[in-house]
Amino acid sequence: MKGKTSAAGGSGPVHVLLVEDDLNLGEVLRDLLEIKGYRVVLARDGESGLTAFLKGAFDLCLIDVMLPKMDGFALARAVRKADREVPLIFLTAKSLKEDKVEGFNSGGDDYVTKPFHTEELILRIEAVLRRTRGRGGGGEAEAALSIGAFRFDPGARTLELGGDKKSLTQKEADLLLLFARHMNEVLERDTAMRAIWGAEGYFISRSMDVYISKLRKLLAGDPGVEIRNVHGRGFKLVVR
Repeated sequence: MKGKTSAAGGSGPVHVLLVEDDLNLGEVLRDLLEIKGYRVVLARDGESGLTAFLKGAFDLCLIDVMLPKMDGFALARAVRKADREVPLIFLTAKSLKEDKVEGFNSGGDDYVTKPFHTEELILRIEAVLRRTRGRGGGGEAEAALSIGAFRFDPGARTLELGGDKKSLTQKEADLLLLFARHMNEVLERDTAMRAIWGAEGYFISRSMDVYISKLRKLLAGDPGVEIRNVHGRGFKLVVR
């Protein structure tokens, strides 16, 4: 991969190339990402996006599919020729299965369908960065945090209580981190599914229930920590 301290060395802000031809949406997303600590270059069409990518050094690309001059899939393939590792997330109003397949075949790591909640996009970015770089958002490594008596290390995917350290799967760690960021708040079921699984649906919902059952067992060692069902909405990680 092209050398850049934040991607290779784990320090400094994450640099994002945002390619979006919708003027308002592009500016809103740029401002949102900069508030979250990212450095953003905004391009308005596929050709200028490719030019910016080849001139710069980026840790992540957010690419709209329906772009003038060069569509998002073609841009992604061109980016992949220059850099096989940089994460790519497609932003699109197209939700057909065939389009998603083409997106992943073009080298995409994730596919976010418009309209989307900005919180969902941030969570998806962070999840992709963790998978591909072992990093979290805003350019900083995810720090270990406390959940009641537990010490949770998202980067190492470990949960420790009184010297007893348990290893988590990637999805268990991602889901627990999402709960920890919403500690003592309601986490909407749909938000969690989109953030961790990238989609919604009956079978994904059942899969999430299985992972929540696993987390409940892992957290059972501290009676002051509990994942509660919130009827009709989702779940709440309660820490007393």
